[in-house]
Amino acid sequence: MKIIFWVFLFLIVYCYLGYPLLIALVSKLFSRPVRKGDFVPMVSVVISAYNEEDVIARKIDNLLSLDYPPQKMEILVGSDGSTDRTNEIIQNYKDTRVCLLAHGQRRGKMLTVNELVARSRGEIILFNDARQVLEKDALKELVRNFADPRVGCASGELIFSHEQGGGTAKGVNAYWEYEKFIRGCESRIHSMLGATGAIYAIRKELFTPGPADVVLDDMFTPLKIIQKGHRAVFDGTAHAHDQAACSAREEHRRKARTLYGNYQIFFLFPGLFNPLRSPVAIQLFSHKLLRVIVPFLMILLIPINFFVLDEGRAYPVFFSAQLCFYAAAVAGALSRDQKCGIFTAIAKICYCPYVFCLLNFSALTGFYRFINAKQEITWQKARQQDP
Repeated sequence: MKIIFWVFLFLIVYCYLGYPLLIALVSKLFSRPVRKGDFVPMVSVVISAYNEEDVIARKIDNLLSLDYPPQKMEILVGSDGSTDRTNEIIQNYKDTRVCLLAHGQRRGKMLTVNELVARSRGEIILFNDARQVLEKDALKELVRNFADPRVGCASGELIFSHEQGGGTAKGVNAYWEYEKFIRGCESRIHSMLGATGAIYAIRKELFTPGPADVVLDDMFTPLKIIQKGHRAVFDGTAHAHDQAACSAREEHRRKARTLYGNYQIFFLFPGLFNPLRSPVAIQLFSHKLLRVIVPFLMILLIPINFFVLDEGRAYPVFFSAQLCFYAAAVAGALSRDQKCGIFTAIAKICYCPYVFCLLNFSALTGFYRFINAKQEITWQKARQQDP
């Protein structure tokens, strides 16, 4: 029982602390810089949209204002069964660079993306979501990565604003900064494991149409490109902006869907776990697979720790530390939306334990949906009013 305790504890600590330190060290010693250069190919911007009447005009205006030659850019919007004014708004644009592909029935993002890429004319495909806003030079900076022939995919950086958010938004932002740090280190060694769906680009010739039920196109597509012998890199100079989730419910919904998608990826790319054939095997195991295993280890660690309390001085310390950590998470949950007095101070201290537990609970939800095939392939609009 003691051996199991230490193995579980090691894996949890390695996943969230040991691996980031290891990958940071390796990226310093064995960095492979991208040879960025002047490169101005034809770019097709593709967007899958569903009921985006509140943001689609802002999105198209943002894309049309980017610092990129107008004659070398087209914007393809796939409306996946929208029932609001999304289609009408897009059709009102007279700019010939804007093209709408509308479907009356919902089919899911992957099939929409497959069709958009098939109809595109660009050498480079820029994938976007409707909600986020790109900085003026984002496309130009992202495309410069493709001057390096080894690069097949390049992801920009998503910057979250949480000025109006409470503990959930702050915790999500902190977690995202941690994730971007790991992604950058992995990219410097060879490749990141997944792109930022709001802003990533690929060489069209390397695109592989995905199965209809794939949830994470921004992970499926980069991994397919890595399989073909190219790099998928992270570029922190190409920025997109978004608002962090302000509600626990919305963040849980989003993360559960993402982690469900991770289980899909594991079964679609078993060969990438082979360190003799895959340049990202260790990263995939340490960064992605362990992340969905850790919630089960955390649940089991408490009763195991309880049974070995009398086996040495360290075990009561670890048991008390676990109880304090989960108590802090509960305090963070209860005070996350409070704006005054002692609750604000508690939220500032406890939002990281709270969001950590929220994300691991989302991993359990994703597992439940995966084994029961209960995740819909279509996506739903975020509901900012959720408490």
